[in-house]
Amino acid sequence: MSEIIAVIDDDLHINNMLCELLSREGYEVIHAFSGGEALAVLEQTTPDLVLLDLMMPGLSGEQVLPKIRDIPVIVMSAKVDVGSKVELLLSGAVDYVTKPFDTKELLARIQVQLRRNRQNAAEVLEYGGLRLDAELHEAKFGENTVKLTKTEFAILKILMQNPKQVITKSQILDRISADTPDCVESSLKVHVSNLRRKLREASGLDFIEAVWGIGFKMRENLN
Repeated sequence: MSEIIAVIDDDLHINNMLCELLSREGYEVIHAFSGGEALAVLEQTTPDLVLLDLMMPGLSGEQVLPKIRDIPVIVMSAKVDVGSKVELLLSGAVDYVTKPFDTKELLARIQVQLRRNRQNAAEVLEYGGLRLDAELHEAKFGENTVKLTKTEFAILKILMQNPKQVITKSQILDRISADTPDCVESSLKVHVSNLRRKLREASGLDFIEAVWGIGFKMRENLN
């Protein structure tokens, strides 16, 4: 089955060009020309990746981005300042392409994200000797089983699916809200603290680090 890419851009020429390009590459394509239309389209079909323009009539790309959950989003924009890029990446985008862009580069970036998405979809995630089995709902380090609550497991899964990315507190709460409605911003720190303690007791390693004022990520240098 072909992977599905959603193209969201109000520029008719760019939208049509991308749809034609992606179709030639073997992808199935859905598209929208405004933020409101995009949300309606995404309610009907869940794509594997979204290409999102920022400057659109009605709902802007910045307004649409937080509403897209569990789908990688590559932002396409003429904005070139670093501040805008950082803000969008922290808001959930996985990549940022500046207009005008080279189509070969864009295709390469799409392939990278889709490959990562396929890897993230695997039932078993591994990081530094820690294994997370989504099907069995089990975390293990070596022969040691780490007994986690439903909320702790959901948090760890998100972090292990994006091991090099800082996941903001709001992103964590948004992504786990359906399964763990008991977790709110005031209790998130406690859940993460308990998770870190349990992982440390099982492995002797500190797997998770807090990024002050932003959120959490998997620690690169385990100790």
